[in-house]
Order: sequence, then C-alpha cells, then structure tokens
Amino acid sequence: MSPSPIPFRLRSSSRPPFPLAAGAAPVSGARFAAWLAAWLAALVLAGATCTDAQAGKRGARRAAPAPGYAERTEVRAFAAEMAARHGFDAPGLLSMFARVRRSDEALRLVAPPAPAFKRSWHAYRARFLDELRIREGLRFWNDNETALAQASERFGVPAAIVVAIIGVETIYGRVTGEHRVLDVLTTLAFDEPRRRDYFRAELEQYLLLGREAGVDAFSVRGSYAGAIGLPQFMPGSVRRFALDFDGDGAIDLRSSAADAIGSVANFLAEHGWRGGEPVRLEMRFDSEQRLAPLVEAGIRPQFTLAQLAEHGVASDEPADPGLLLALIDLPNGDDAPSYYLGAPNFFAITRYNRSSFYAMAVHDLARELAQRRLADSPGGS
Repeated sequence: MSPSPIPFRLRSSSRPPFPLAAGAAPVSGARFAAWLAAWLAALVLAGATCTDAQAGKRGARRAAPAPGYAERTEVRAFAAEMAARHGFDAPGLLSMFARVRRSDEALRLVAPPAPAFKRSWHAYRARFLDELRIREGLRFWNDNETALAQASERFGVPAAIVVAIIGVETIYGRVTGEHRVLDVLTTLAFDEPRRRDYFRAELEQYLLLGREAGVDAFSVRGSYAGAIGLPQFMPGSVRRFALDFDGDGAIDLRSSAADAIGSVANFLAEHGWRGGEPVRLEMRFDSEQRLAPLVEAGIRPQFTLAQLAEHGVASDEPADPGLLLALIDLPNGDDAPSYYLGAPNFFAITRYNRSSFYAMAVHDLARELAQRRLADSPGGS
C-alpha cells in the first residue's frame, strides 16, 4: 500500500522540523547561523563550567568518551544512504544524530529474558484481563460506538477486537510511552544486534514520517521500542496503515480515538482478517506426545480438521471442515501448557504483535468485553 497523502499529525513543536533535511520547512541563513552560534556557545559554556568535582580528581587521566552516533561509521553510512534513496541532506542528518541520546533502558527492555525465566500464559493473561482494562474498555466502546461500528462495517473486524487491542496496547491511551522515539530507534538500530535490521528500517520510516509531518524529530514520544499513539503503531505501520478515520484532514493516532480505531481495523484487514470467522477454537487431544509435529509446524494455519485428527486432535467447537488451523501451545511455567486451535484471524492478530500470548490475550479480552457489554445492555442477561 502506498503512503497516505493525508498529512500526519504527531505533535506540534516550535523547533525546526528535521534540520537540514530535504523537504523540511525552510530555515533562513541568518536564523540557522544564530541557532548554530547559540549551540556552540552552549557547548563552550558547558565545558568552561565543569568543576573539578564533576571531572574527578585533579590531574587524573579521564577515559576517552565513547563516540557519539554522528561519529560512527555505520551511522554516517546510514545518513549517506538516506540522502541517496530519499533526498535527505546527509550533513543535516548527522547534525541531528549528534544530539541523540543512547537509551540503555530500551536495550534492556528489548533484551531476551534470562534463560531460567519460565513463561506462563496464566500469569500473562491475568495482566491484561484486569478490571481496569475491562472497565475502561467498556467506557471506550460506549464513547466511540459510532466509529467502531463504521470500522467493523468497512473492514469486517469486530468492534470488540479493536477495543481489546487498544486496551492491551495502551489502556485506551493512558500509557503511550514517554521515550523520545528518535533516541530509542537510533539506539536499537545501531546497538541492538539481534534485530538491528528491523529497527534500522523503522528508523528510516520514522525519518520519512517526520519529514512528511513536518515535525521536530525529537518531539515525538512513544514506547521503548519506538511505537506511537493509542494503537502503538511502529513508524512503518503509521505510514502504511494509519487512516484519517474522523475526516478532519489529518491522521492523529495520539489524540483521535476514531483515527486509532480505523487504523487498527485497517491493519488487521490488510493482514488477512476474515470477517465472520473465529479467532481460535477449544480443542481436545488424546496424547500430548502426538502434538509435537503440530507445535513444530508453527502458528501459520495449515491443517484441516481431518489432518488434525490424524494426530489425535479434535475441535470442541463447530467449525468449517475446510478451515485451516494451527496448534497453539501456550506454556505455563512448570504446569501443563494450554492448547488451542488458531484460525487465520488468530494469525492476523500476531502480525500486530508476533506473540501467541498477545493474540490470545486480545481474543480473551475482546470476548470478556463483548459479554460484559451484552450483560449491561437493556434486556441483557
């Protein structure tokens, strides 16, 4: 899908948007000279006012500081690539990277768990099916009933699923993150070895998004991984799937619930959501040992009910014989795993967050919200 021509609204700022980047708001020579002189003067003043106590013992040899991002070879190569591919001004980008602060917290939070850590679906589920999310989810649903109904009609995604995703992600906008997105994406793009390519691609998307929105690169706040707004879209998803669903002429995932609702539904539809089909099915099996090949096959649906029966697996719920399914195994620490059959809609949710725990929590929260809403409606039971 090509990027939307509708402008993005991230956060207003009086600072120049993406200094020296091609396509950014023009900055006069006099204004830039004044800004540069003030910046250099601040650096000189900071050095002149450093006390002996701050610097350490008098005469002690100080270790050379680690090079800033703008001095690193791979960052300079990235800036040159952005200039060649997208018309950015490489020196301008390096000036921006010189101001980036490394986020050790982001590195810590994206690191894999300790080897001794035992994942537990039951514990994970309890975190997201709490009374706060249920209460606020019902309120969010009531406050945005029209937008949710329109999104469901247009994309075929049930309102309960959209509400549940926004609830799991940010508790309906209560927790959207306070990290500077440029800081965390730069840190993860150049200092996180496992997913460096992914975060470097998202950094590229963020710079493009910022230029399109005309905002200060340092003004946008988000999660420790660089996700933005009520639905916690990564920059690439903002550019590809975000919608102006309230029709005000701008895409605003931070303040517009309607834009967030339409964007989540659009994301799921673009990733294969099938209206009217289940997310997952309860199952039974005759031998846990016979499940191993199904677990190893992964979570992409590829087995019919007849093929599952060859492994001693059956659905406890009625299902289309031609529906493709996957075995979903959810560890519970030292206890027995929980097993379900995941349909294509379950797999679609995992494109939002590639975790079976996440997708199952969204399903269960959506079901709880729908049941509570029905019970609270006139004539509900």
